[in-house]
Amino acid sequence: MKRTNLVIFLAFFCCIHFSCDFLIKKEVPSESIVHAGLPPVNDLAVAKNVIFLVGDGMGLGQITGAMYANGNKLNLERFKTIGLHKTHASDKLITDSAAGATAFSCGIKTYNGAIGVRDDKSACETLAELAKKARMSVGMVATSTIVHATPASFYSHQPQRKMYDEIAMDLANFKPDYFVGGGKKFFDRRDDEKDLIKMMQSEGYTIGNYFDNEFLEMDLPEKGGFGFLTADEDPLPVAQGRNYLLSASVAAIPFLAKRSDRGFFLLIEGSQIDWGGHANDGDYVVSELLDFDRVIGRVLDYAEKDGNTLVVVTADHETGGYSNIQGSTMDSLVTKFTSGYHTATMVPVFAYGPGANKFQGIYENTEIYQKLKSVMDL
Repeated sequence: MKRTNLVIFLAFFCCIHFSCDFLIKKEVPSESIVHAGLPPVNDLAVAKNVIFLVGDGMGLGQITGAMYANGNKLNLERFKTIGLHKTHASDKLITDSAAGATAFSCGIKTYNGAIGVRDDKSACETLAELAKKARMSVGMVATSTIVHATPASFYSHQPQRKMYDEIAMDLANFKPDYFVGGGKKFFDRRDDEKDLIKMMQSEGYTIGNYFDNEFLEMDLPEKGGFGFLTADEDPLPVAQGRNYLLSASVAAIPFLAKRSDRGFFLLIEGSQIDWGGHANDGDYVVSELLDFDRVIGRVLDYAEKDGNTLVVVTADHETGGYSNIQGSTMDSLVTKFTSGYHTATMVPVFAYGPGANKFQGIYENTEIYQKLKSVMDL
């Protein structure tokens, strides 16, 4: 009799437990973006499109600071597939952006300052070059100059990152379908007196610049490539009025999708998160990261609807040894830096879409290339 009562009690307890659990789950607001996360997708081997977002200098400290400064929420929280990568270069434990980006673009460890080249300074074939060979469309958007280390490492091959005239020529020869970033002077006021803007226009490009128009005033062409140069040298920080990252990134997606039925590869860099770290300026870091996070939100919205787009967000390295310390509140962060340069701290990788599960775990930064190449079937 006692055994029968025990069985009845356990059955009753299980029913109550699972019923309550079901009710609790149903009460989670369906409109919640950040905490509900993204719906699962079939983990297919291949994605038609890849959007690769690099928050230059963005470590966990920077993400945490921006999250708390933004009411304890970021679009980054929508990701459920997360990994960590090791950032060191071939010649230094502390990498720079050139070696870090070349690890992403070519899958190799190389020396600091290298743009798309190996330790012996020979060119390595990049993901963007492979994508073009596969007749995918290719685009890039940056809040630095478009000839800066991260975007340059995907289309250029130069032994040193500051060879800006040579890198600009490499961009003109590479012919991306779409590019937006600063650095106008490296295209039209060069030591060799060549005008790369006129050269590209003669090849069917529509190229605008900050001096004549705002980005939002530009009409994107139906045919041919598109470029927009947002500053003569480095663009302004977002806190000082720069406003193109979101609009240029969002506009790139349908533009590239129309250019090829084979899909597209889009690189988006939040470049100035790094510059805030170098300046040891917490407000600069946070404002740039929040600008970048707004782009992440719109890109994820697109990928969720499209179902055939892989989104990967990471950083080339952490900058500044940023942390929020004792005395910080949700309304007022107290920030501490340990360096004015980069650190060797591992940085996070966030992935959503077909092939996202490949990005789980801890691995070398060169594995980003291998994983993207596999998902792009290159």
